Amino acid sequence: MQALTLGSNGNPLHTNSRTTGHGPLAPPQARVLAESTSFVRRHSLRLLAISCVLLIPCFWHRRIVATDLGSHLYNAWLAQLIRHGQAPGLWIARQWTNVLFDFLLSGLSSVFGFPVAEKVAVSLAVLIFFWGVFAMVSAATRRAPWFLLPCIALVTYGYTFHMAFFNYYLSLGLSFFSLAIFWRGRGWERLLGYALAPLIVLAHPLGLAWLVGASVYVVIAERLPARFQWLLLVPAAAALAGAHYYLWRHFIVEAAPDPLYMFNGADQLLLFGERYHLIERAALAFGAVACATDFVRRRREPGMGRDYAIPLQLYLLVALAVPLLPRGITFSQHNSAIALLTERMTSVSAALVCCILGAMRPSKWHLAGSAAIAAVFFPFVYHDTAVFNRMEQQAEQLVRTLPPNQRVLATILAPSDSRIAIQHMIDRACIGHCFSYGNYEPASSDFRVRALPGNPYVMSRSEDTDAMEDGSYVVKPEDLPAYQVYQCDETGTMLCISPLKAGQENDTLGVHPDE
Repeated sequence: MQALTLGSNGNPLHTNSRTTGHGPLAPPQARVLAESTSFVRRHSLRLLAISCVLLIPCFWHRRIVATDLGSHLYNAWLAQLIRHGQAPGLWIARQWTNVLFDFLLSGLSSVFGFPVAEKVAVSLAVLIFFWGVFAMVSAATRRAPWFLLPCIALVTYGYTFHMAFFNYYLSLGLSFFSLAIFWRGRGWERLLGYALAPLIVLAHPLGLAWLVGASVYVVIAERLPARFQWLLLVPAAAALAGAHYYLWRHFIVEAAPDPLYMFNGADQLLLFGERYHLIERAALAFGAVACATDFVRRRREPGMGRDYAIPLQLYLLVALAVPLLPRGITFSQHNSAIALLTERMTSVSAALVCCILGAMRPSKWHLAGSAAIAAVFFPFVYHDTAVFNRMEQQAEQLVRTLPPNQRVLATILAPSDSRIAIQHMIDRACIGHCFSYGNYEPASSDFRVRALPGNPYVMSRSEDTDAMEDGSYVVKPEDLPAYQVYQCDETGTMLCISPLKAGQENDTLGVHPDE
């Protein structure tokens, strides 16, 4: 495929173009990398301004509220202690995947400290994901999706971000860039689209799986006549069914417990409570009305359906992957389960929804409607994350009443209607002062910091860390001295600390009114 030349407004230029069965194309000499460089140069100030606005949620509180971020930061600190020989019983494994974000944190924190490292690393991840989606939509629709910027921002700060699956998040962002290059590249440029593959794998293997599957589908679909493209769904669905058959017979798997219709991409907007369902419904209604309006308005336009075809086919395949692939999978007895795969997968669904919406003829009301949804979503997020920031400040103050280097456990549960967990705030609170004894990463064997049995800093069995987070861990004499941080009022937002005793369940004093 040839790449289209973009005008100063980001729309395709068709002057002196030739036409194929797939629509107007750029002149033969146009190349995607040259056009992309030209596009960035022409719009550099606009891109910079958008990036600055996009990063506001990373800086509007002292701490970024994202579930696993505290754990990532805490383990970057443990890695520093290990390198300096200050944490005997802990070690760093050589690992080729699920580590890119952790490498970023470690490198930045060694130079700038942990507060700055957190802001910079997360901001970089956000920019890669956002502009990766932007690039993929541009490749799918052959125009810059300026009118969809609020939609892409909503996807960027969705469930995957707030759960802090940042290695996976980075791998997707990089894979979106790679797919965009492959989709519109010519000749050797398509191979260049895979140049990011080592970084994608270093972040998370699922990003590479998505890139390979999507790029193979695109290259085959674009070589088929439009009326036969939809038949390609049959072998693709068969491949997913084969993966289902293999995984269910060779590994321990968990199926998705929620209704399958819930995982449509808009579920990325369901975060801290029931009121986010209003935003989800508004987003679904906006998308349905916008697409229906475009179909009616352009129903006599030749080739209109081709604009939607491949993005819609890819979306349907990802939707089919939800029931066919596991929500969680355990590959060996030495590793904990890789969990919440279904929920993570809908980041791809949401990005493909942006591609589908990008196929519409742009209209000012598209921008206004999506901006209105964002104008409700982000204040909700600001309010809820402010509450959890204040809770973490309490946790910091409590652990600093203890002598240095004490073991601290915590059972801190989010409200029952929240999809975003908050238990890892104790990890960040302990950095530089205490040891988060129940931190899950070393025991899971899925991350680079590992623990030997009997070490004094962290539990070495996933069963124990799971019980500690639930509040049902029975304290052993060898765990002492140790302290428990717990929720101690009916609102669930007040924290207290107490010494633990042998034989005691760790969260005996916890108050969880939503249970």
